[in-house]
Amino acid sequence: MTRFLVVPQWQGSPAPRAMLLTDGAAAIAGDLPSARTTVLDVPLEAGDAEGTGVHRLSSLRRTRELIEEAVSAHAEPTLVVGGDCGVSVAAVAALHGGLDDVAIVWFDAHPDLHTPESSVSGAYAGMALRALLGHPSFPLAAPAGLSPERTVLVGARAEEDAESDFLASSGIVRLDGLEDLVALADAVTATGARRVYVHIDVDVLDPAEFAGVSSAVPFGLRAADVVEALRILRERVPLAGATIAGFAPRSPGDAVEDMGAILRLIGSLA
Repeated sequence: MTRFLVVPQWQGSPAPRAMLLTDGAAAIAGDLPSARTTVLDVPLEAGDAEGTGVHRLSSLRRTRELIEEAVSAHAEPTLVVGGDCGVSVAAVAALHGGLDDVAIVWFDAHPDLHTPESSVSGAYAGMALRALLGHPSFPLAAPAGLSPERTVLVGARAEEDAESDFLASSGIVRLDGLEDLVALADAVTATGARRVYVHIDVDVLDPAEFAGVSSAVPFGLRAADVVEALRILRERVPLAGATIAGFAPRSPGDAVEDMGAILRLIGSLA
């Protein structure tokens, strides 16, 4: 049975109104089963970079410790609700059984493949997937990185030069769209992984049907296609865990408008 972990972390976001992520996490939490849901108390302060290229590092490190403790405390899969995309790094690093048999599916309009050296913003969310691949310069990198060959990037359409350069030589599998709904399951099974972790930044969705994100990117995926592709994937590969991140509604009314899509995504993962 899936457990839910709500992590209203905002410190990893580059957005000027990053704290809207806490409102998004709270809105989702209100629709989750309370008996199986834990809401973390993340640090309130912005935090300090501590001389690194990762902004707000001190607060991010404390939240990471809380996530790892919560995820590792239970054998059941955990669905983590962010907050920014950085919450996935700790959740994946804390998976029972290590990462040797795990593939990751990263749904995101942005590849999140910057390093502290290449990032202009210094925002950890923009480095999250690269951190999971074990880049040595990261203060918060996963201790045993995922294999790029077992990483599937879906829906990315707003990448920067440093990310494009890395993608070109990394071995990461890339799906720009979901025209073929079986393609995701095929890509994951081709990696040979026995489990899969699914990360969804909701900015992967088309802004014509989903508005509550910090930085909308046109020509995104349809929620119905994501849900169906995940259903097919889960018929083939067990779910190790999942994240839904990046929900930043401007108002309670906007949150209500988007909640249908959010709940369909949660239903496809829980």
